[in-house]
Amino acid sequence: MKTRHKIKDLQIPWHILLGIMVITSLFPIVFAICNSFKTNQEAVNTVMSLIPQNPTIENYFQVFEKLPFVQITVNTFVIAIIVTCLKTITSLLAAYAFVYFTFKGKTLIYFIMLSTMFIPFTVTMIPNYLLISKLGLSDSIWGVMLPQFADVLGIFMLRQAMRGINKSLVEVAKLDNIGNFKILKDIVLPLARPAVISTGIIFFINSWNEYVWPVLILKSKENYTLSLALQMFVSAEGGTNFSLAMAVSVMTMIIPLILYLIFQRYIINTFAMSGIKG
Repeated sequence: MKTRHKIKDLQIPWHILLGIMVITSLFPIVFAICNSFKTNQEAVNTVMSLIPQNPTIENYFQVFEKLPFVQITVNTFVIAIIVTCLKTITSLLAAYAFVYFTFKGKTLIYFIMLSTMFIPFTVTMIPNYLLISKLGLSDSIWGVMLPQFADVLGIFMLRQAMRGINKSLVEVAKLDNIGNFKILKDIVLPLARPAVISTGIIFFINSWNEYVWPVLILKSKENYTLSLALQMFVSAEGGTNFSLAMAVSVMTMIIPLILYLIFQRYIINTFAMSGIKG
Protein backbone atom coordinates (compact mmCIF):
# COMPACT_ATOMS: atom_id res chain seq x y z
CA MET A 1 0.00 0.00 0.00
CA LYS A 2 2.82 2.39 0.89
CA THR A 3 4.47 1.67 -2.47
CA ARG A 4 1.25 2.51 -4.33
CA HIS A 5 0.91 5.79 -2.43
CA LYS A 6 4.52 6.67 -3.25
CA ILE A 7 3.91 5.97 -6.96
CA LYS A 8 0.79 8.15 -6.92
CA ASP A 9 2.68 10.94 -5.15
CA LEU A 10 5.37 10.78 -7.82
CA GLN A 11 2.75 10.94 -10.61
CA ILE A 12 1.08 14.10 -9.29
CA PRO A 13 3.84 16.53 -10.42
CA TRP A 14 3.86 14.92 -13.87
CA HIS A 15 0.08 15.28 -14.14
CA ILE A 16 0.36 18.95 -13.16
CA LEU A 17 3.11 19.49 -15.74
CA LEU A 18 1.07 17.75 -18.46
CA GLY A 19 -1.98 19.83 -17.49
CA ILE A 20 0.04 23.04 -17.87
CA MET A 21 1.34 21.88 -21.25
CA VAL A 22 -2.17 21.07 -22.47
CA ILE A 23 -3.50 24.46 -21.36
CA THR A 24 -0.55 26.22 -22.99
CA SER A 25 -1.14 24.35 -26.26
CA LEU A 26 -4.91 24.92 -26.34
CA PHE A 27 -4.91 28.55 -25.21
CA PRO A 28 -3.98 30.10 -28.62
CA ILE A 29 -6.82 28.16 -30.29
CA VAL A 30 -9.39 29.17 -27.66
CA PHE A 31 -8.04 32.73 -27.75
CA ALA A 32 -8.52 33.00 -31.54
CA ILE A 33 -12.01 31.48 -31.48
CA CYS A 34 -13.27 33.72 -28.66
CA ASN A 35 -11.86 36.94 -30.14
CA SER A 36 -13.28 36.11 -33.58
CA PHE A 37 -16.79 36.57 -32.11
CA LYS A 38 -16.02 40.02 -30.67
CA THR A 39 -16.34 43.42 -32.30
CA ASN A 40 -12.99 44.99 -33.10
CA GLN A 41 -13.35 47.58 -30.33
CA GLU A 42 -14.21 44.95 -27.75
CA ALA A 43 -11.35 42.72 -28.91
CA VAL A 44 -8.85 45.56 -28.49
CA ASN A 45 -10.19 46.62 -25.09
CA THR A 46 -10.67 43.13 -23.63
CA VAL A 47 -8.13 41.13 -25.61
CA MET A 48 -7.40 38.63 -22.80
CA SER A 49 -11.05 38.11 -21.88
CA LEU A 50 -12.17 34.83 -23.40
CA ILE A 51 -15.93 35.43 -23.12
CA PRO A 52 -17.36 37.94 -25.65
CA GLN A 53 -19.74 40.44 -24.07
CA ASN A 54 -21.72 40.90 -27.29
CA PRO A 55 -21.05 37.87 -29.51
CA THR A 56 -21.29 38.50 -33.26
CA ILE A 57 -20.60 36.55 -36.45
CA GLU A 58 -20.16 39.72 -38.51
CA ASN A 59 -16.40 39.13 -38.76
CA TYR A 60 -16.96 35.90 -40.68
CA PHE A 61 -19.25 37.65 -43.19
CA GLN A 62 -16.64 40.37 -43.68
CA VAL A 63 -14.00 37.77 -44.48
CA PHE A 64 -16.02 36.66 -47.53
CA GLU A 65 -16.54 40.28 -48.56
CA LYS A 66 -12.85 41.28 -48.35
CA LEU A 67 -11.29 38.09 -49.73
CA PRO A 68 -12.13 35.55 -52.48
CA PHE A 69 -12.23 33.12 -49.58
CA VAL A 70 -13.95 30.24 -51.41
CA GLN A 71 -11.35 30.29 -54.21
CA ILE A 72 -8.50 30.54 -51.71
CA THR A 73 -9.90 27.60 -49.73
CA VAL A 74 -10.25 25.55 -52.93
CA ASN A 75 -6.63 26.37 -53.87
CA THR A 76 -5.39 25.27 -50.46
CA PHE A 77 -7.49 22.11 -50.50
CA VAL A 78 -6.38 21.11 -54.03
CA ILE A 79 -2.71 21.66 -53.16
CA ALA A 80 -3.01 19.75 -49.87
CA ILE A 81 -4.87 16.80 -51.45
CA ILE A 82 -2.55 16.38 -54.46
CA VAL A 83 0.61 16.82 -52.39
CA THR A 84 -0.68 14.38 -49.75
CA CYS A 85 -1.60 11.70 -52.30
CA LEU A 86 1.66 11.88 -54.24
CA LYS A 87 3.81 12.13 -51.12
CA THR A 88 2.07 9.10 -49.65
CA ILE A 89 2.48 7.09 -52.87
CA THR A 90 6.19 7.92 -53.26
CA SER A 91 6.82 7.25 -49.55
CA LEU A 92 4.97 3.93 -49.77
CA LEU A 93 6.93 2.76 -52.83
CA ALA A 94 10.29 3.85 -51.42
CA ALA A 95 9.60 2.29 -48.02
CA TYR A 96 8.59 -1.00 -49.68
CA ALA A 97 11.83 -1.00 -51.69
CA PHE A 98 13.98 -0.34 -48.62
CA VAL A 99 12.32 -3.11 -46.62
CA TYR A 100 11.66 -5.90 -49.15
CA PHE A 101 14.24 -5.35 -51.91
CA THR A 102 17.89 -6.33 -51.66
CA PHE A 103 20.34 -4.20 -53.60
CA LYS A 104 23.90 -2.95 -53.22
CA GLY A 105 24.28 0.09 -50.98
CA LYS A 106 20.69 -0.04 -49.70
CA THR A 107 21.58 0.94 -46.14
CA LEU A 108 23.93 3.71 -47.27
CA ILE A 109 21.34 5.18 -49.65
CA TYR A 110 18.69 5.06 -46.93
CA PHE A 111 20.83 6.92 -44.40
CA ILE A 112 21.89 9.49 -47.01
CA MET A 113 18.20 10.12 -47.71
CA LEU A 114 17.48 10.26 -44.00
CA SER A 115 20.23 12.83 -43.48
CA THR A 116 18.40 15.25 -45.81
CA MET A 117 15.84 15.73 -43.02
CA PHE A 118 18.46 17.85 -41.25
CA ILE A 119 19.12 20.17 -44.20
CA PRO A 120 17.39 23.54 -43.58
CA PHE A 121 14.75 24.63 -46.06
CA THR A 122 16.70 27.84 -46.69
CA VAL A 123 19.45 25.75 -48.34
CA THR A 124 17.12 24.22 -50.96
CA MET A 125 14.79 27.21 -51.30
CA ILE A 126 16.76 29.16 -53.93
CA PRO A 127 17.58 26.14 -56.18
CA ASN A 128 13.93 25.08 -56.08
CA TYR A 129 12.77 28.61 -56.85
CA LEU A 130 15.12 28.88 -59.85
CA LEU A 131 13.95 25.50 -61.14
CA ILE A 132 10.27 26.43 -60.82
CA SER A 133 10.95 29.75 -62.59
CA LYS A 134 12.74 27.98 -65.46
CA LEU A 135 9.77 25.62 -65.83
CA GLY A 136 7.42 28.60 -66.07
CA LEU A 137 5.43 27.58 -63.00
CA SER A 138 5.78 30.82 -61.04
CA ASP A 139 2.46 32.14 -59.70
CA SER A 140 0.92 28.69 -60.18
CA ILE A 141 -0.31 26.15 -57.66
CA TRP A 142 1.72 23.54 -59.59
CA GLY A 143 4.83 25.52 -58.75
CA VAL A 144 3.88 25.20 -55.07
CA MET A 145 3.22 21.47 -55.34
CA LEU A 146 6.06 20.17 -57.53
CA PRO A 147 8.95 20.30 -55.01
CA GLN A 148 6.79 18.56 -52.38
CA PHE A 149 6.04 15.28 -54.16
CA ALA A 150 8.50 13.26 -52.04
CA ASP A 151 9.17 13.34 -48.30
CA VAL A 152 11.90 11.61 -46.30
CA LEU A 153 9.82 11.66 -43.10
CA GLY A 154 7.09 9.65 -44.83
CA ILE A 155 9.63 7.11 -46.09
CA PHE A 156 11.03 6.74 -42.57
CA MET A 157 7.63 6.31 -40.90
CA LEU A 158 6.27 3.82 -43.45
CA ARG A 159 9.54 1.86 -43.48
CA GLN A 160 9.31 1.47 -39.71
CA ALA A 161 5.70 0.30 -40.03
CA MET A 162 6.58 -2.24 -42.74
CA ARG A 163 9.45 -3.62 -40.69
CA GLY A 164 6.82 -4.75 -38.18
CA ILE A 165 5.10 -6.91 -40.82
CA ASN A 166 6.04 -10.59 -40.94
CA LYS A 167 8.38 -10.93 -43.92
CA SER A 168 7.33 -14.53 -44.46
CA LEU A 169 4.00 -13.30 -45.85
CA VAL A 170 5.82 -11.40 -48.59
CA GLU A 171 8.29 -14.22 -49.23
CA VAL A 172 5.51 -16.78 -49.67
CA ALA A 173 3.71 -14.46 -52.08
CA LYS A 174 6.91 -14.05 -54.13
CA LEU A 175 7.33 -17.84 -54.27
CA ASP A 176 3.86 -17.97 -55.83
CA ASN A 177 5.11 -15.52 -58.53
CA ILE A 178 2.91 -12.67 -57.29
CA GLY A 179 4.19 -9.29 -58.47
CA ASN A 180 5.48 -6.65 -56.11
CA PHE A 181 2.69 -4.18 -56.83
CA LYS A 182 0.06 -6.82 -56.03
CA ILE A 183 1.94 -7.78 -52.85
CA LEU A 184 2.08 -4.14 -51.85
CA LYS A 185 -1.62 -3.60 -52.59
CA ASP A 186 -3.07 -6.82 -51.17
CA ILE A 187 -0.70 -7.75 -48.32
CA VAL A 188 1.48 -4.87 -47.13
CA LEU A 189 -0.93 -1.95 -47.54
CA PRO A 190 -3.80 -3.47 -45.47
CA LEU A 191 -1.40 -4.31 -42.64
CA ALA A 192 0.25 -0.88 -42.74
CA ARG A 193 -3.02 1.04 -43.23
CA PRO A 194 -2.95 2.88 -39.85
CA ALA A 195 0.56 4.17 -40.55
CA VAL A 196 -0.39 5.18 -44.11
CA ILE A 197 -3.47 7.06 -42.88
CA SER A 198 -1.62 8.92 -40.13
CA THR A 199 1.29 9.76 -42.47
CA GLY A 200 -1.19 11.10 -45.00
CA ILE A 201 -2.88 13.27 -42.35
CA ILE A 202 0.49 14.69 -41.29
CA PHE A 203 1.29 15.46 -44.94
CA PHE A 204 -2.10 17.14 -45.36
CA ILE A 205 -1.73 19.33 -42.27
CA ASN A 206 1.84 20.35 -43.19
CA SER A 207 0.79 21.23 -46.73
CA TRP A 208 -2.29 23.10 -45.51
CA ASN A 209 -0.21 25.22 -43.13
CA GLU A 210 2.69 25.84 -45.56
CA TYR A 211 3.56 29.53 -45.81
CA VAL A 212 7.19 30.25 -46.78
CA TRP A 213 7.22 28.39 -50.11
CA PRO A 214 3.81 29.67 -51.36
CA VAL A 215 4.76 33.27 -50.54
CA LEU A 216 7.79 32.92 -52.85
CA ILE A 217 5.83 31.40 -55.74
CA LEU A 218 2.32 32.89 -55.65
CA LYS A 219 1.75 36.51 -56.62
CA SER A 220 -1.91 36.72 -57.71
CA LYS A 221 -4.59 36.95 -55.05
CA GLU A 222 -6.75 34.34 -56.82
CA ASN A 223 -3.92 31.80 -56.43
CA TYR A 224 -3.31 32.45 -52.72
CA THR A 225 -3.46 29.71 -50.12
CA LEU A 226 -5.11 30.28 -46.74
CA SER A 227 -1.87 30.80 -44.81
CA LEU A 228 -0.68 33.32 -47.37
CA ALA A 229 -4.04 35.06 -47.50
CA LEU A 230 -4.09 35.32 -43.70
CA GLN A 231 -0.68 37.00 -43.55
CA MET A 232 -1.38 39.28 -46.49
CA PHE A 233 -4.76 40.21 -45.02
CA VAL A 234 -3.25 41.11 -41.64
CA SER A 235 -0.53 43.15 -43.34
CA ALA A 236 -3.04 44.95 -45.57
CA GLU A 237 -5.17 45.85 -42.58
CA GLY A 238 -2.09 47.10 -40.78
CA GLY A 239 -2.98 44.88 -37.84
CA THR A 240 -5.81 47.23 -36.89
CA ASN A 241 -8.75 44.86 -37.37
CA PHE A 242 -7.78 42.30 -34.77
CA SER A 243 -11.09 40.43 -34.49
CA LEU A 244 -11.31 40.02 -38.28
CA ALA A 245 -7.80 38.56 -38.35
CA MET A 246 -8.85 36.08 -35.65
CA ALA A 247 -11.86 35.05 -37.77
CA VAL A 248 -9.54 34.32 -40.71
CA SER A 249 -7.26 32.36 -38.37
CA VAL A 250 -10.16 30.19 -37.15
CA MET A 251 -11.33 29.48 -40.70
CA THR A 252 -7.76 28.58 -41.67
CA MET A 253 -7.21 26.08 -38.87
CA ILE A 254 -10.63 24.44 -38.64
CA ILE A 255 -10.18 21.73 -41.32
CA PRO A 256 -6.74 20.40 -40.23
CA LEU A 257 -7.88 20.55 -36.60
CA ILE A 258 -10.94 18.42 -37.35
CA LEU A 259 -8.84 15.93 -39.32
CA TYR A 260 -6.36 15.63 -36.46
CA LEU A 261 -9.11 15.06 -33.90
CA ILE A 262 -10.63 12.30 -36.07
CA PHE A 263 -7.36 10.50 -36.84
CA GLN A 264 -5.28 11.29 -33.74
CA ARG A 265 -5.20 7.62 -32.68
CA TYR A 266 -3.51 6.60 -35.93
CA ILE A 267 -1.02 9.47 -35.74
CA ILE A 268 0.01 8.68 -32.16
CA ASN A 269 0.31 4.95 -32.89
CA THR A 270 2.51 5.58 -35.95
CA PHE A 271 4.94 7.78 -34.01
CA ALA A 272 5.02 5.16 -31.25
CA MET A 273 5.75 2.39 -33.79
CA SER A 274 8.51 4.41 -35.48
CA GLY A 275 10.69 3.93 -32.40
CA ILE A 276 10.28 0.16 -32.13
CA LYS A 277 12.80 -0.86 -34.79
CA GLY A 278 15.81 1.01 -36.10
